[in-house]
Amino acid sequence: MNKYYTLSRQDWEKTLANLINQYHIYAPLSYNGHQDYELIDQDSISQIVYNRPKPATPLKTFFLPIEENVVNIQPPTHTRVIMGVPACDLEAVHIQDEMYLNRDYVDPAYKKNREAAILIGTDCHSTQEHCHCTSYGIKPYPQTNHDLTLSLVEDTIYLYINSPMGESLAQAIREIAPLEDPTENEIQHLLDKRSQVEQELNHKNQGLPDYKKTGELVARSDPGIWKKYAETCVSCGACATICPTCTCFLLMEKPGFEKVRHLDACQYPGFEKVAAGEDPLRPLYKRFYNRYMCKYVWKPEKFESIACTGCGRCIEACIGKISKNELFLELANA
Repeated sequence: MNKYYTLSRQDWEKTLANLINQYHIYAPLSYNGHQDYELIDQDSISQIVYNRPKPATPLKTFFLPIEENVVNIQPPTHTRVIMGVPACDLEAVHIQDEMYLNRDYVDPAYKKNREAAILIGTDCHSTQEHCHCTSYGIKPYPQTNHDLTLSLVEDTIYLYINSPMGESLAQAIREIAPLEDPTENEIQHLLDKRSQVEQELNHKNQGLPDYKKTGELVARSDPGIWKKYAETCVSCGACATICPTCTCFLLMEKPGFEKVRHLDACQYPGFEKVAAGEDPLRPLYKRFYNRYMCKYVWKPEKFESIACTGCGRCIEACIGKISKNELFLELANA
């Protein structure tokens, strides 16, 4: 454990072709310039995307599906192997685990999904326009909450074993293809790629306040800036539903003692509506402001984990073209 191994891409793809008989393997595939997780089969193995930043769907949907019956929970038929998980999504697992596993009440549905997954993290070998993980102290390569790290460099697969579950999967790989020990130069080449991407992120996000400073700026901000940036908001909720750390849900009771948990979002009109029609977040700008107070002020008061990992998905998904980073830079420079 805690050691690098290598194998050729050809051997890796042969290995996956065998492992799909034992596991449900999800990996990023590319569609029209975007990538997202798909359950792979023999035909799609060669199309897997490696080391490109973040699939469109955050990791959380494997543990907290958009819709799930939380009564009569059935054990999974196969262990899921989830490949290509970026560091920003792995970091987000901390706050989900705090919410659903580490408090007085353990959520059995979340626990079932969480324990039935082997996570293969991936280094980011490039950056996207809105990536800013390093601004919040996160490296662009896996450091936590994963079982294996996988990187592809010049047709060589690098694997780093990081947990007993990772060792178990590595043993299954060894039965199909040999795992070799990389040279020091090969490992250094991989580490140099990590350093290069980290420096690029630091450079392009200069001036963006860190997580703690952002919370201080949001807490003492004037309502005017939230009204300004909320002008183009259409309350679609994309920013919250695509966020790897947002986990609000609505519990629906259905006939037959079904309790169905639905993904919910604080940006939807009526999210906080109560009896007699009272709604403290009826004004759109207040809902908009509430989201950032939750992520940068209130959650740090209740949890040890950060509630934004700098993935930038909320900016990319916004129909109103709202950039939280532009908002934070304006607050920092006010």
